[in-house]
Amino acid sequence: MGLLTFSINVTVDGCIDHEEGVVDDETLAHFTGQLESTGAMLWGRTTYELMESYWPSIARGEVDASPSFRAWARTLEDKAKYVVSTTRSDYPWTNSHHLDGDLPTAVQELKASTPAGVLVGSGRLATELDRLDLIDEYHFLLQPMITGHGPTLYGDGLRSTRRLDLVSAQPFGNGTVALHYRRSPG
Repeated sequence: MGLLTFSINVTVDGCIDHEEGVVDDETLAHFTGQLESTGAMLWGRTTYELMESYWPSIARGEVDASPSFRAWARTLEDKAKYVVSTTRSDYPWTNSHHLDGDLPTAVQELKASTPAGVLVGSGRLATELDRLDLIDEYHFLLQPMITGHGPTLYGDGLRSTRRLDLVSAQPFGNGTVALHYRRSPG
């Protein structure tokens, strides 16, 4: 069974607004490598639509982009993408699928059928999956800034504290730090 890993950019004050953060060759190489080593992406509808509105045009070469942006876009284009939504069922973006049924059962089945693991990249969806005790690992790209606004990590709260074990911490030249945690047993 593959692991379910929550992966997201987060500022020092917990902001997960997609418009905040350092997006450069180093951070994109990090996320591209992470995506290449994973079997699928899992998003909520809002995140899917945000990604769908931008990255396919870069992957097709319709928009000028740096090699690192294009590498990320092509990797994303080829990756299986699963979407949790009660309001949308049509997903024309390459390799996109609707995750149907009872959320905990559907996610467990996705994990079981994806030995390389699944990345979840939506804040609200990750909060709900964490409430259901389905997230195994966390990859946070800690951004060197305080925003004072925007959606925040676990803004809807959890019922209990999550204890984590640090797997690795990698500082980047741009000031970000890639943090990899695993849930502590017990």
